[in-house]
Amino acid sequence: MDSYEIINFIATSPKKTPVKVYLSGSLSGLSFDNLEFIGNESFGIVFGESSDFDKFYAANKDKITGCRLENDRRNSAVPLLDLTKVNARIEPGAIIRDKSEIGNNCVIMMGAVINIGAVIGDRTMIDMNTVIGGRAIIGKDCHIGAGSVIAGVIEPPNANPVIIGDNVVMGANAVVLEGVKIGSGCVVAAGCVVIADVPENSVIAGVPGRIIKQVDDRTKSKTLLVESLRNLNE
Repeated sequence: MDSYEIINFIATSPKKTPVKVYLSGSLSGLSFDNLEFIGNESFGIVFGESSDFDKFYAANKDKITGCRLENDRRNSAVPLLDLTKVNARIEPGAIIRDKSEIGNNCVIMMGAVINIGAVIGDRTMIDMNTVIGGRAIIGKDCHIGAGSVIAGVIEPPNANPVIIGDNVVMGANAVVLEGVKIGSGCVVAAGCVVIADVPENSVIAGVPGRIIKQVDDRTKSKTLLVESLRNLNE
């Protein structure tokens, strides 16, 4: 997706504030209309939009003896990705927004955030608490280290996204600024801030990042990925 498609999707999507409400009282015969109710005549759980529940509660509060409401978003324009359609390992606590793409046998670790329009190639691991910004493109067989930030570029809409090639290994807490291209086979050191394009098979380190050498056999042995971590055993 380009920026204009994403912006249009967000602008035209219905803004939703879904709630989950635990109810007790005299619930038999109540009309829940657009709300989904699961329970019995004295206790149940309601799912639906906040505004619909407000109307329901105002009309039936005399019959409700207990009410506990939970919600985790307000006027949200982008739902989360349907993970049941993803052929990858997604660990608890990862947040992946709709209209992103997760390749086969990827690994998305706890706390990772992947924004709308991002593309993650096959067998790539996104480690803990990593942020992948909107429209970022990451190639196959990569490892993006814990706490790293890949800048997103939804606005301004004419900005170029981050593009990371195949077989790139990035250490913890690295940062890649918007529009940067990192060539295939590169190694980015922990804590590095990449502000300019990096050619293939380069080792880059420092703040700002600079090329310190070319990838050699010693580097490859230290950055070897483990295929079994990406095995879904299906």
